[in-house]
Amino acid sequence: MATEGSAERGPSAPACKEAPGTNDSTLHSQSAAKMSGDMDKPLISRRLMDSDGSLADIPSESPKVGVLGSGDFARSLVTRLVSSGFSVVVGSRNPKRTAGLFPSAAQVTFQADAVDSPGIIFVAMFREHYSSLCSLSDQLAGKILVDVSNPTEQEHLGHHESNAEYLASLFPTCTVVKAFNVISAWTLQFGPRDGNRQVPICSDQPEAKRTVSELVQAMGFTPVDMGALVSAREVEAMPLRLLPGWKVPTLLALGLFIFFYIYNFVRDVLQPYVRDSKSKFYKLPVSVVNTTLPCVAYVLLSLVYLPGVLAAALQLRRGTKYRRFPDWLDHWLQHRKQIGLLSFFCAALHALYSFCLPLGRVNRYEVVNLAIEQVLANKSRLWSEEEVWRMEIYLSLGVLALGTLSLLAVTSLPSIANSLNWREFSFIQSTLGFVALVLSTLHTLTYGWTRAFEDRHYKFYLPPTFTLTLLVPCVVILAKALFLLPCLSRRLSRIRRGWERDAAIKFTLPMGHALAQKTSHV
Repeated sequence: MATEGSAERGPSAPACKEAPGTNDSTLHSQSAAKMSGDMDKPLISRRLMDSDGSLADIPSESPKVGVLGSGDFARSLVTRLVSSGFSVVVGSRNPKRTAGLFPSAAQVTFQADAVDSPGIIFVAMFREHYSSLCSLSDQLAGKILVDVSNPTEQEHLGHHESNAEYLASLFPTCTVVKAFNVISAWTLQFGPRDGNRQVPICSDQPEAKRTVSELVQAMGFTPVDMGALVSAREVEAMPLRLLPGWKVPTLLALGLFIFFYIYNFVRDVLQPYVRDSKSKFYKLPVSVVNTTLPCVAYVLLSLVYLPGVLAAALQLRRGTKYRRFPDWLDHWLQHRKQIGLLSFFCAALHALYSFCLPLGRVNRYEVVNLAIEQVLANKSRLWSEEEVWRMEIYLSLGVLALGTLSLLAVTSLPSIANSLNWREFSFIQSTLGFVALVLSTLHTLTYGWTRAFEDRHYKFYLPPTFTLTLLVPCVVILAKALFLLPCLSRRLSRIRRGWERDAAIKFTLPMGHALAQKTSHV
């Protein structure tokens, strides 16, 4: 079953005939040692672990799968295969030592014996150990080798071919399939419910891909066809990417934080130092950070719902939903989840910093100084009904907003989102998300109160920070309110159900037909 791709790759890495330091006498001595001592006893049990942890008898027609390797990933893979109903044979260089690491339903033996009967063999070892299997090339002929390895970042950049392609060049008489390299050992052990279900698969043989895809489905995962084996390099690069979907949102959050931090530093620290020669640099570690975090969280939350408003406006202007959005808007829509989680992260940090403020020395000194000033001013009571009500409402709205944001963050987790139907998920993420934005806006307005209209709060002629944060959220809220008007909501609803402004669509038929054109009214 040698493939064309593997035959062409032969010259770059010649197919091996015999592993260094391995000969027939070595294999005979291994087989003889296997039959002595404890290895005389069969290591496979007639019992099989079900997915729920219970034990059941192994059916006689269980498909047999081989696994070469005894590392952490190999053990998790064998556990998953056994629990999925497969008869597993594990090939190890020292089966007596590693037998206790595998489920009792798996047979652990030498590599030469493990590759005899299975038609599918998982190669769970590092690239540099592939050559140790060269002595088994005759036994592996015509079998499907599933490469599950991952290179390091340096190895990926240093090699011109993927691990799977290198394995195919060593064994041209085998069919190599790349699969399971993006699945963690944790996910294999505890099931796909706790991780990603998708398993990218690539190979030069469609029949081998179909066979491995059926195995993937039997294990509870979802196979994804990535094409020929040349795609293995791209598949092996997937685990090397560090949070690719978080790069832009993280840079956005970091940029907002730097901007608001400098802005608050100029207003709260630099201005008193320049004008009144008061040193308030002690505010930098906690106070300025605590003033910056809610600004970032608030703006990020508004940026979650702003692209939806822009998309709706574009659909209303175009009169159709069948035209692509601009690339920048499409990418923005795809990053809304990450932006929302970063918003929740900043809001949670703001709550923690706010709880820590009364514990600082600065707060204690300010309370003592305020008491001394009250005594010197001969005031028996210091009470402002307006300030009391403002702070109570401000804190209550903040708690409600943070609670709603927490619900949004929890439901964005795959394990929770998968348990919700589309209407429930849409209600939480869309409706309650907009409620969180409104609550955050009220929280910000209550904090500002009348400060925006008082000259003493304009330091260096810079407006209070909260006035800047209100710009984008207010635009989103007003736009959402406009879209609720019947004239716009009905039109938008019709567009999203397939209605188009120009309802006549022309289809051109081949010239051989009696009618050259037909018009369909949608």
